[in-house]
Amino acid sequence: MGNSDANHQIMPMPFTYDKVSAVMDEDTYKWHHDTHYAGYVNKRNEIEAALKTADLSKANANYSAYRAFKLEETWNANGAILHELYWSAMGGDGKPDESIEVVKKIIEDFGSFDAWKNDFIACGKVSRGWAVLKVDASTDAKLRNVLFDFHNVGGFVGSFPLLVLDVYEHAYYHKFGPDRASYLTAFVGNIDWKKVNDRYLMFIKNM
Repeated sequence: MGNSDANHQIMPMPFTYDKVSAVMDEDTYKWHHDTHYAGYVNKRNEIEAALKTADLSKANANYSAYRAFKLEETWNANGAILHELYWSAMGGDGKPDESIEVVKKIIEDFGSFDAWKNDFIACGKVSRGWAVLKVDASTDAKLRNVLFDFHNVGGFVGSFPLLVLDVYEHAYYHKFGPDRASYLTAFVGNIDWKKVNDRYLMFIKNM
């Protein structure tokens, strides 16, 4: 039996369109939230409701309804969470304040802010889904850039994500076409580092 009440909510965009117009056009602003993201939330709820009555006696690794539900549960849950994190750090001026803790930690772990930025952008170029700045919470608490080729493929177990970048084509093609590099530059220039720092302080408080 599942243990979820299956009531995940569609969260509103945390900014108005004018705050992110350099990163996406207005159609993408609407479609990305109202269709792509909302679809993940709704399907996550649907799957969690179905798991409550799934027949566990027929669970099988080759094929079973339970396996299908559990596999798509990770796809839709991660799809929703990653989108929420992606938008949560946007709407800023992209300028790193070297007095805040997360920027200090970036400089400590990468050698310089520019070294981190170049690595993050490279990660965004090679990923097929997401680039993520995360804390390696399970080992040395260092910051690392990692990729997810799909919502549920990639990343590190025990990670705490601080900054998430969507590099699926639907995130940027309507504004930038195939010019992913310009989209990556625009995203980095739109980061609100205070919001990223808030997540880092949350991690420190609970570690």
